[in-house]
Amino acid sequence: MAHAGSATSASDGGNWAALLLAAGTGAVVAAAASYYFHSQALAKFAEQDGKLKPQKMRKVTTAPARRAAPTPGVPLRQQRSQRNPQANPSNPYAFDPLAGSFSPGSLPGKLASSLDRQDMHALSAARLAAANASAAVASGLREGTFAADIRSMSAHSSVVGAAGAEEEEEKEAEEDDMAEEGEEAAEKKEAEGRGEARVKRAVSVQDSIHHPVSDPGTADRLRKAPEVEDYVRLNLYPQDMPSAEDEEVCVLLQECLQLRDKYVFREAVPPWHTDANTLPMPDPSDPFRYEPLPPSDHVIEMVDGVVKIFTDKEAKERGEELFPMHDATTFFTDLHRILKITSLGHVRSLCFHRLRLLEQRYHLHLTLNADREFKAQKSAPHRDLYNVRKVDTHVHHSACMNQKHLLRFIKSKLRKEPDEVVIFRDGKYLTLKEVFESLDLTGYDLNVDLLDVHADKNTFHRFDKFNLKYNPCGQSRLREIFIKQDNLIQGRFLAEVTKEVFTDLVASKYQMAEYRVSIYGRKMSEWDQLASWVVNNDLYCPNVVWLIQLPRLYNVYKEMGIVSSFQTMLDNIFLPLFEVTVDPSSHPHLHIFLNHVVGFDMVDDESRPERRPTKHMITPAEWTNPFNPAYAYYTYYVYANLYKLNRLRESKGLSVLKFRPHSGEAGDVDHLAATFLTAHNIAHGNNLRRTPALQHLYYLAQIGLAMSPLSNNSLFLDYHKNPFPQFFARGLNVSLSTDDPLMIHLTKEPLVEEYSIAAQVWRLTSCDLCEIARNSVYQSGFWHPTKAHWIGPRYFLRGPDSNDIHRTNVPHIRVEFRYQAWEAEMEYVYLGNAKLPQEIVS
Repeated sequence: MAHAGSATSASDGGNWAALLLAAGTGAVVAAAASYYFHSQALAKFAEQDGKLKPQKMRKVTTAPARRAAPTPGVPLRQQRSQRNPQANPSNPYAFDPLAGSFSPGSLPGKLASSLDRQDMHALSAARLAAANASAAVASGLREGTFAADIRSMSAHSSVVGAAGAEEEEEKEAEEDDMAEEGEEAAEKKEAEGRGEARVKRAVSVQDSIHHPVSDPGTADRLRKAPEVEDYVRLNLYPQDMPSAEDEEVCVLLQECLQLRDKYVFREAVPPWHTDANTLPMPDPSDPFRYEPLPPSDHVIEMVDGVVKIFTDKEAKERGEELFPMHDATTFFTDLHRILKITSLGHVRSLCFHRLRLLEQRYHLHLTLNADREFKAQKSAPHRDLYNVRKVDTHVHHSACMNQKHLLRFIKSKLRKEPDEVVIFRDGKYLTLKEVFESLDLTGYDLNVDLLDVHADKNTFHRFDKFNLKYNPCGQSRLREIFIKQDNLIQGRFLAEVTKEVFTDLVASKYQMAEYRVSIYGRKMSEWDQLASWVVNNDLYCPNVVWLIQLPRLYNVYKEMGIVSSFQTMLDNIFLPLFEVTVDPSSHPHLHIFLNHVVGFDMVDDESRPERRPTKHMITPAEWTNPFNPAYAYYTYYVYANLYKLNRLRESKGLSVLKFRPHSGEAGDVDHLAATFLTAHNIAHGNNLRRTPALQHLYYLAQIGLAMSPLSNNSLFLDYHKNPFPQFFARGLNVSLSTDDPLMIHLTKEPLVEEYSIAAQVWRLTSCDLCEIARNSVYQSGFWHPTKAHWIGPRYFLRGPDSNDIHRTNVPHIRVEFRYQAWEAEMEYVYLGNAKLPQEIVS
């Protein structure tokens, strides 16, 4: 076998050389190293020493040698330096086994000083190989015998088998250099974009056992090596054509997807195709700045529960309505069509089979590519689970703090502000101290157990008891004082504890939240009151956006005499929003606040029995009975008014609000059918496990599911029965959320607690967790420039081109697998004629 170093010389312009190293006095050291360098450097080296001649590598066997005994009275460091080969300048190949480097006076040492910066990486690799060889020598000396094979080592520390491999090695080296230069250029460009100066890595060489030699090339290989894109792909053969029955099912599924496209709101121009300077989003330097806008001539009128919009009074007289949409009868007819399709036996069977196939395909992918994914993650510098962006996509603001935080805050206020008048009860005003005296409590008595806000086994399937946990110490007056914004002190305590939570989020840097605040629909002034509370208390955080949640409590308000019909409730909820959109000066605080609001939610107990809406339902003005309307009835009228509002706001260049309700936590599956037609994302979605057809449709449409396993564990579903891991394996767009940290979680970082428990119970890998975190950013309502900064400038594309592993820590392998599985499923459903968009739907 011919080694690369045995065929090179300065005269024939070769690029490889072998250095035969042998130590002199004291001990025999055998080591092997090779180094790739330029032909000019080799010629210069040959001129300096005519003794270096090409020679074949041979096997060298050393005789047993004993280490010299220590000399009494002489320091060990001095004896070591005397045994060091550096002390013998006559040896041209001296190597120090203790320092792991060549002697400065040796020929390799001189050669190292003449090399340019580019060759330092390869030299470091040779040094590491030599250090390993010296360790083997020391071990051999202790055994009494040692035999070393001197082999030529490449710059990548791999054995070169034949002289014909030189060209291949040179080609790989050139490709590595080009990749490194491209990566450096990209890093430099990114640093310049951030206004930061590029810092060059210093190279330090120490000749002491206490200061090992640093190897800058090792860090580059371990952390910044380009990710290998290739992986084991899965193809199913043979792929039989669908049977006649399967084709019928596919046509029905296509019909369902077309019905969703018929209803769901889509922005006319996606934000990534809009100038970033014109996007409606708050300015971080002055988030509550009011910029007066001229009012428009639009005329609004509420008719049969849905607002109608006209350009002006003349258009209203002519009946020329803007933004027409489908009426309630059409919606309920289509809803029943969805329910009928998803209940058919052959539809359920095929969808179940396709979902199982997706799940098994994912597990097979992990079997073949899990190691490749982990290796790709290690190549991404800086990123790991803790410093990728994670959004808590479902959390209620009134329960955003943990119980210890609330307890500490209550004690602090009781100690610092005992004489603050906080509530009006029983015909008189009470101070904070008097409130606690009336409860026979002191600050010393308070503890987490007495606070009693944590959900326990008594709340399981008892939504009423779960809601009572919002009352600290079981007292509604403490809830009104500390976690309500419409109270005697105008929500000052709640604003202060909210700012403390904001501070924790900013300190964590990589955790975001979407807090839900309530609008009940009891009176129109609720909007101005809420907006003033946010603006006057300066409740802004770059890690937080707001959603509006609408509790479905018509029956309660009707029983109390607050509203006369369901139409009154809709008027209180939506008319102020249309008024401020037409004329921002009519509600200035509300106009500012809506720039921070990204969506609408709809909440309450879904487990209550209800009647499914028929195709011909009475209008909201006619709904005067004391019974609560069905979930689907709420859904249509909230969706319809929100659709009209978004079209109007979009036409005026204002922000839009996405429909993201609670759905599928409990109750009937028609909740999920209604939100399939209307919603962008939903919270929970556990009941999809009961209906494979709807589950398959949610997968095909990639509707986001903000799931909260710990919250479900306290209310409706045992943790081990939660379908989250199954949904994730099948490829549904799922994320983890906290729901109610006050009642559920125990730590200062509830979202990380949610991730950690899921990882332990369901054995999720780092790649899985980072993919879930990436999904949460997609589902969130944060603005386009923010998402582009968090997960990549091309995040809106489909497939691996959208991914930036240096921001998400999700390997391209995983993203490409998910896209190919979804693409194959869409092609199957559309019988090979799928027209897949290149971008995600906004």
